[in-house]
Amino acid sequence: MSTKREKAWILGLGLDCKDGHKRFTRGENFLLFGGSQETHEHMQEKSLKFNEKLKERGKALEELSRRELVDIAQEVGIAE
Repeated sequence: MSTKREKAWILGLGLDCKDGHKRFTRGENFLLFGGSQETHEHMQEKSLKFNEKLKERGKALEELSRRELVDIAQEVGIAE
């Protein structure tokens, strides 16, 4: 019997919106909410780069070890 892993998601929250616009982006492996236009676009860019790194490694998000997750996040500038 195989064990099926739950789908993993990266959640991005932007808290600097002052124009009243509600921004929401859903993509492969990520959900992004809020933020100014600039912040939201920045989150989109980082999320797409993260997915590129996943594909380079031939892995799904839910298959990453904690260390691999941190390594990719650092590579794309999400974490320091």
